This record gives sequence, structure tokens and C-alpha cells, in this order.
Amino acid sequence: MNTIQPAQRLTTVNEYYFSVKGKEIARLNAEGKDIISLAIGSPDMPPSAPTIETLCREARRPDAHGYQPTAGIPQLREAMAGFYRRWYGVELDPASEIQPLIGSKEGILHVTLAFVNPGEKVLVPNPGYPTYTSLSKLLGCEIVNYNLTPENNWQPDFDELERLDLSNVKLMWTNYPNMPTGAAAQLSTYQKLVDFARRHQIVVVNDNPYSFILNKEHLSLLQIPGAKDCCIEFNSMSKSHNMPGWRVGMLATNATFISWILKVKSNIDSGTFRPLQLAAAEAYKNDEAWHAEANIAVYARRRQLAGKIMDELGCTYDPAQVGMFLWGQIPPAYDDAETLTEKVLHEARVFLTPGFIFGSNGKRYLRISLCAKEEKLTEALERIRQAFSPSAGTATAK
Repeated sequence: MNTIQPAQRLTTVNEYYFSVKGKEIARLNAEGKDIISLAIGSPDMPPSAPTIETLCREARRPDAHGYQPTAGIPQLREAMAGFYRRWYGVELDPASEIQPLIGSKEGILHVTLAFVNPGEKVLVPNPGYPTYTSLSKLLGCEIVNYNLTPENNWQPDFDELERLDLSNVKLMWTNYPNMPTGAAAQLSTYQKLVDFARRHQIVVVNDNPYSFILNKEHLSLLQIPGAKDCCIEFNSMSKSHNMPGWRVGMLATNATFISWILKVKSNIDSGTFRPLQLAAAEAYKNDEAWHAEANIAVYARRRQLAGKIMDELGCTYDPAQVGMFLWGQIPPAYDDAETLTEKVLHEARVFLTPGFIFGSNGKRYLRISLCAKEEKLTEALERIRQAFSPSAGTATAK
């Protein structure tokens, strides 16, 4: 009899929602259901042409296939510094204040390993990206949730934060522009976060992959004077440069924090494929016209269709949202969002994300991804319209 058991830490988490649901969607598609997925934020457009050309050209070099430094090649770090200087007005030393990553999940892991001992606390937003919670649990951290609510425009309530027991809190996760709620970044919030971090000796980590999507004003936590002393910011090419499968991201902070994080990372992985790093450096040169089309115009058209889907479902939403999702409150006829999203999946063959996966404050919300062609969004709208029409007996009051 096999008595091998998994590590105790696995009892603290479940398989990622989209991993589980992806298997169900694959099964339904295999049965001929042809599910339209409007669930995941994976851009469906290609990177810029020079980016792809650089990757192909550099990959043909016979000397391009060796191990690379964990700290990233200088060309990529310099391009990342140039990106922050150009778009955010933030000066970063490419040699000591930038660490390339393969994505935010890796960054969450490495930062937590570098700053938090088992049993110490981390502040996690509710609602928020599920990996802030799951990775913290896997590493033995104690989760302290802080509330984001529509009454406060989904910004942190600093009065509530001050009332929490902050003893032994080492990290605070934030994410502005916000996912899943679409709340815009605000310099006033960033200023309060830096002040909060300084006074309580807590490292604030702002996850900032959405500042170009439906955003004409590009904001960074590091624009606040002194932020580098106590804060870390993640950024990503997945969303803003249409490169989710490339796995290129970064974090920026002070040189000391970078050295601690590199100590962790260098013991876990090696550097990314050199041609990929050079192509990413090229992508950072994308001009204003490219961003205006890829990150504003395309998503604006898709947002209109997503809004019509929300209307058809009787959901309400804030039209001022930014980012690549639309977050809507479900109608009173449903007990929770999952009841509605499951109905949509099985009756209209459209996959939407129920807000409960982001925390209890998302229970009465659902999220629509804008990472689908207008034709697919239009088809999804028509399917939902037919399935939820009064003649189908499934209409809900707005």
C-alpha cells in the first residue's frame, strides 16, 4: 500500500480556479459545445513587428543559446529603465534598481521568500489577485485581508488599515490600476501607501501591469518621492505589449531590496533566453501610436460590447473602469455570481469569471475579459441575448 503523502502545505491551497475550469471547458469543447471564453486576461493580439523580427534574427545566432545571467542582460535592464523614464518620469539605475522576472507569480514568490518568515503576516486586498493569497499560504504566511469596496472607489480604506493589528506585518500587496475591479490608479492613494509603509515599516508591493490598458495617464507608485526606500513595483509586458506567453516582467525598487530578491532568484532559476530578452528590449521602444491603437482603441471598442453583455445580464458597472476587464455587479435575482456564470456557461456557452475567486467582496460581481476579437464578443452577446430572452424564460430584472 502506498503511504506517500504530499507536503502539509498543499492542504492550505486548492488548484487554481482557471486550471480546474480550463479542464471543464476543454471537455465541453470536445463534446462540440464551442465555448466562448471571456474569462482570462490573455491578450489575443501580437507584439509589434520589430519585436518578433528581433527574436527571429537573434535566435538564428549560433552563440545565442547559452545560459544567461539571473539579473538579466544589460540591454534589457537598460530598456526597462528607459521605459520607466519615458512613460512614468521615474529614474531607475538599470544596474542596481531593476530585476527582470518571468511574471508576477514568480515575483510574488521571490519577494515573499526574501521578506517574510513563516508565521509572519502579509496584507492582501479583498477582492484581489488570488495568487497573493495562495502563494502566501504555501510559504506559511498569515493572511490579513483589507477591504476594497465600491463606496471607497475600490481604494484602500486607510482608517480601517490603521485599526488593524499590524504587528508582525511585513508586506502589503496592492494592484493599481486594479484587477478585478477596474479602479484607476490615483496619485493620492500612492502617496498614502508610501506614508503608510514608512510609518509602519511595511514593504508595499504594487503590481502594475494595467497602466496602459484604457489608460491615457500612466501612473506608478515610484513617482512618489521616497517610494523606492520602502516600496517595490512590478510591471509586465504581458498586457501592455501583447506578450503573455513570453513571460517577461520586472520589479523595481532600491538596490538593497534588489540584492535580497536576487539572492532568492539566483538559487531558483537562471536567466531567460537571450534572444527573447533582446526582443523584449526592442518591444519597450513601441511608440505612442502603437500603444494608442493596441491598448486604447482596440480595447475601447471591445469594452462597448462587454458593456452590452453586462446590460443583457442585468448587471451594473462603473463606466469609468480601466484595464482589460469589465467588473459588474449581478442583479438581486441571483444569490451569488457563480450561479449566474454557471447559467451563462451551460445555457449560452460563454465562460465568464465569477468574482468570488478574488475574495468575499467579489461574491456579487462577475468579470468579463476584453481579450477576445469583436466578432467573438458579438457572438457571445447574441448567445446570451437568446438564452436570457423573455421567451426563454430566463430574463432578470435590472
